Amino acid sequence: MDIVLIGLLGGLITGISPCILPVLPVIFLTAGAQPAAPGKVPEVIPAKRSRPYWIIAGLVLSFSVVTLLGSVLLGLLGIPPSAIRWAGVAVLLIIGVGMLFPWFEQLLEKPFQRLPRRKVGEGGNGFGMGLALGTVFVPCAGPVLAAIIVAGATGRIGPETVLLTLSFAIGVAIPLLVFALAGRGVAQRIRGFRKRERTIRIVGGVALVALAVGLAFNVPQALQRLLPDYTSGIQKDLAESDAGKSALDLGGLVTDENRDLDRCANGAEELASCGKAPSIRGIETWLNTENGEALDLDQLEGQVVLIDFWAYSCINCQRSIPHVVAWDQAYGDHGLTVIGVHSPEYAFEKERSNVESGIEDFGIEYPVAMDNSLSTWTNYRNRYWPAHYLIDAEGTVRHISFGEGNYATTEKLMRELLEAANPGEQLPTETDVIDATPELGSTTPETFLGSSKDRNFAGPGEYRAGDGDFRFPEGLQPDTFALDGAWTVETQYATPRNDVGGDIRLRYRGQEVRAVIAGSGALEVAVDGGGTRTVEIDGTPRSYRLVEDDDPSSGTLDVQVPKGVQVYSFTFG
Repeated sequence: MDIVLIGLLGGLITGISPCILPVLPVIFLTAGAQPAAPGKVPEVIPAKRSRPYWIIAGLVLSFSVVTLLGSVLLGLLGIPPSAIRWAGVAVLLIIGVGMLFPWFEQLLEKPFQRLPRRKVGEGGNGFGMGLALGTVFVPCAGPVLAAIIVAGATGRIGPETVLLTLSFAIGVAIPLLVFALAGRGVAQRIRGFRKRERTIRIVGGVALVALAVGLAFNVPQALQRLLPDYTSGIQKDLAESDAGKSALDLGGLVTDENRDLDRCANGAEELASCGKAPSIRGIETWLNTENGEALDLDQLEGQVVLIDFWAYSCINCQRSIPHVVAWDQAYGDHGLTVIGVHSPEYAFEKERSNVESGIEDFGIEYPVAMDNSLSTWTNYRNRYWPAHYLIDAEGTVRHISFGEGNYATTEKLMRELLEAANPGEQLPTETDVIDATPELGSTTPETFLGSSKDRNFAGPGEYRAGDGDFRFPEGLQPDTFALDGAWTVETQYATPRNDVGGDIRLRYRGQEVRAVIAGSGALEVAVDGGGTRTVEIDGTPRSYRLVEDDDPSSGTLDVQVPKGVQVYSFTFG
């Protein structure tokens, strides 16, 4: 019931948001009327009572299938992810041109002349029109839709995901159905509307062509940037409610294989029994194994196993990995097998060469599994970088630790498992890697510049994907950032779009401030208005340190970014 209610509410909120506006004219015009039969007086007659319902039903069906299964099916077929959307745009464009030019419509219908006459665009029950609209319908990506997309993209599609998807689609459809019924009511009641068949066809054709062209050039996104999203606050409250958190936990669906992981409390001081370790699955490439061979947990029985979920550009992982490397070196010959599961947070972290560079930089010699599809990540219901799972010699998960810190406890419990697996084994002394974990709340939270994860933008206006002109606010609150100049905001990064470059201002807390940056150029960095220093950027995304040890541990960071450089995120320690 929680899933159904959260899906319906999320859909209803999305259904009244600004991003719905581009499809409303098309739904109004195509749901309201249909052409007279051939040979009759050329007038527009009211559509069947069921037509609005069929249009919305087609939209709900195709939107649900494309959102949930589109990426999986296209991946299996080797077809580009945008193929379905472009097919839908093409169908809408063809229908619209046919409504504008009858000869074109007749040309399209020639192959089907022997079949019962039925107009795809505005005749019949409208189900086909709804199917086409559903393939291009892209509502605002609120938390409910984001959870559905992640579950679909990772292939973790269970009953809960399907239920959430359908309830969300129905919630979105309710406001659209109200508008479609209003269009039918106008066609039925206003006599002047019914007598102008040609005019209505032209208006409907123009609306369809405009929608198709607008979708091709991302006009709806530009419209969203111009209009304030008056539903964002409600969406956030919905997602952060207890019911919302429970219903939207689709990044790690509960299965019989991982259900018992709940028995392990994060960072517990004592060993627990948390069920058989979920399998390592969906790995694209294995690194640091003989001939790239895969490891199977069942084949490691008798070994104590540490699984470390990490990503090479994550600063939290960068502080954690020295401990994992030290454990591998100290206990690798005493019954410990370390497996690093590299689960990418960014698209560039899926590139094998980038991961191999990270492995070399950190001195990692243990096996690393590239979990690009996040299959193992979701199989463990994981949500943190880093995360450590201790598995005993019988294959049972005994300890879980999320995030940084807790290293002394993890090592103590690791030693207990090694001693139990090999009684009498003389273990080396404990490792002495310094715990550099910042005190909780003492640093600025990780700050993302991509549109999909921005949390603490403090500049005037909305922060959305696409081209935008920004300016610094008069004042900047701690732990926030702002942009100045002309920028292009992509899903995962922001980059200046003019030759003069752009500026970033950040109020930070933390002695170590790093940024994930790519491209080619020179950054000019200044702290608290002091002298500037240059940071050379060249190559694929990696982490660069911007605040040095002799800089203040809190203050204002100004960064001048040249064109051709992409800034992904800031991390703090």
